[in-house]
Amino acid sequence: MDIDVRGPRFGAAVTTVVLAVVLITGSAWLLAWQTLAFALGAAGGVGRSPYGWFFRTLVRPRLGAPTAFEAPEPPRFAQAVGLVFAVVGLVGFTVGPEALGLAATGAALAAAFLNAVFGYCLGCEMYLLVRRVAVRTK
Repeated sequence: MDIDVRGPRFGAAVTTVVLAVVLITGSAWLLAWQTLAFALGAAGGVGRSPYGWFFRTLVRPRLGAPTAFEAPEPPRFAQAVGLVFAVVGLVGFTVGPEALGLAATGAALAAAFLNAVFGYCLGCEMYLLVRRVAVRTK
């Protein structure tokens, strides 16, 4: 079943703010929270992430009916990509080097920002590219 495109974009906006605060404060705890949010989104789909729940429960009822939908698989894959970057960032902030944490968090922030502001999901594009390559090799 397709999902409302506004949900993942809302999640990306919240993620952008969270990751920006992580970069400003260097908070490993806040990055751990974001890592958990990515893990839940990757495991259960974006609707099962905390931000997806917040959107579905509190934001979407106040908006008009959705006019655009998308398949859930690309955003779910994007959550898995975000999870990888968040885990690497968490290792950098907790074990070191801190520059690793800053770089990985910055990369995740850039991707979230692109989705939140421009609706361009890098992880989704990666998913579609991998899928096209897989179909061609069959």
